Amino acid sequence: MEKISWYRTSFGEEEVNELRESVKKECISQGPVTNKLEEKLAEKLNVPYAMVTTSGSVALVMSMMAIGLKPYDEVIVPNRTWIATANAPLITGAKVSLVDVVEDLPLIDASQIEKKINSRTRAILPVHLNGRSNDMEAINKIAKNYDLWVVEDACQALFSKNSNGYLGTQSDIGCFSLGVTKLISTGQGGIIVTKNKELYERLKLIRNNGTENVFVPEYQIPGCNFKFTDLLASIGLVQLTKAEDRINHVTKIYSMYKDAVDSLDYLKMVHVNLSKGEIPLYVEVLCKKKQDLSEFLKSNGIETRPFLPDLNTTKYIEDKGVYPNSKTFSEQGLFLPCGPTQPIENIERVIDSLKKYQ
Repeated sequence: MEKISWYRTSFGEEEVNELRESVKKECISQGPVTNKLEEKLAEKLNVPYAMVTTSGSVALVMSMMAIGLKPYDEVIVPNRTWIATANAPLITGAKVSLVDVVEDLPLIDASQIEKKINSRTRAILPVHLNGRSNDMEAINKIAKNYDLWVVEDACQALFSKNSNGYLGTQSDIGCFSLGVTKLISTGQGGIIVTKNKELYERLKLIRNNGTENVFVPEYQIPGCNFKFTDLLASIGLVQLTKAEDRINHVTKIYSMYKDAVDSLDYLKMVHVNLSKGEIPLYVEVLCKKKQDLSEFLKSNGIETRPFLPDLNTTKYIEDKGVYPNSKTFSEQGLFLPCGPTQPIENIERVIDSLKKYQ
């Protein structure tokens, strides 16, 4: 029995050919191919400025540096997210202030944000998990009232939309990931977008060790070598042409699971609003017998992945709050096999196994 991986993506001859052309032209480090990818991303996302870097995690760190976070500043972060969201402000010396998610979705509860704001608060960092839109209108309104930055972690939400446009483009800065478990991938990679020219210029300096020109450097602000490469950009350009087909594919997978899960009383889908333009990068379910279900599927050659732990369980964050909604997701959440090139016959096999489990 062939094993079904929890996530599938792919790279093919088109990527190889584009990569070969860059090598022939000696486009290796960050250069014209990277510039071309950034231009295409900016055009696609309808923003004036897009920048690529080494990962979504680094994109978040650069964003925290760009807004000028200092030691003992605070950033408001949802309790349900990948640890990189919290690590970004922590690396600058700032602290994170956690907020629980809403009851039925792993998204920050905007109604709880103001309770966490104090004199040290500098930013709000909402996370669009699995392509789902946070209440950006409410978050931006709060930020405006308290003179706070808003940085969107849209690492799992490239090309997802709400009624106001693309997620990640509705605040001061948006960050995306081009990691291998994303809609399109360069193996590793990240994207930063902004509509603010001053922020963009700071981000360019930060990406290049704080200088505009490495030949005749003038060190203007602290930075690092966060540059991309033309080799990875070559892959990205090809992957970008496949985005629409991949969106259609992951949406079809989500719909297949939803139709099946709706009839299974032991399992609950974590909703993604397709009608509003949200893209279900992953298929997430809640099950009170998560471990037992996972073992059953494993015995049938099917890999699953448990949800990530809640941030308040991270020792170095030192948070003693109570987050009941988050706890439900961490205790019951499971990723089912999915991905932009996951074969449909694999999904059919998973669904068949789910129907046999009771």
